[in-house]
Amino acid sequence: MSTTGNLPTKSPSDSVTEMVQVVLPNDANPLGFILGGTVMHLIDIAGVIAGHRHTRSLLVTAAVDGLEFLHPIKVGDLIILQARVTCTFQTSFEVSVEVLSEEILTGAQRVTSRAFLTFVAVDADGRPVPVPPLLAETAKDKRLMKEAHRRRKARLETKLQRRNEFDTRH
Repeated sequence: MSTTGNLPTKSPSDSVTEMVQVVLPNDANPLGFILGGTVMHLIDIAGVIAGHRHTRSLLVTAAVDGLEFLHPIKVGDLIILQARVTCTFQTSFEVSVEVLSEEILTGAQRVTSRAFLTFVAVDADGRPVPVPPLLAETAKDKRLMKEAHRRRKARLETKLQRRNEFDTRH
């Protein structure tokens, strides 16, 4: 792998993370489906693990984009979270997390949620630090990276707009 500055360029495959656990009654709502907040918590954990594998640094979650709940996951099913870094910037980066359910008796799987998380790498004092660049190796990697740049641009424009609206009200 090549290096940029002192940081080695990494592949998206270097960050691939998969978490699997069974959905227990304690994780569920009265209808017997996993709580959305529990899914969001697990998405954040899977995302940060992928991020640690890429940066080997401390991280803070900066944003969650495109979180969708497509299908419920019932008690007794497995919840599978697959995460990987999709794009890097100077001190931040994006991670894609896809959530699947798996019926334990049939093995049938389906995508139930997906989200894109932005993390910032920080030092022990909470100051941002550079992240290793990402080398898009496949057509899918390149597509995900291009989409990540679009999401980042839209997020930063929205942030600026909200800041301007706040400033005009106060």
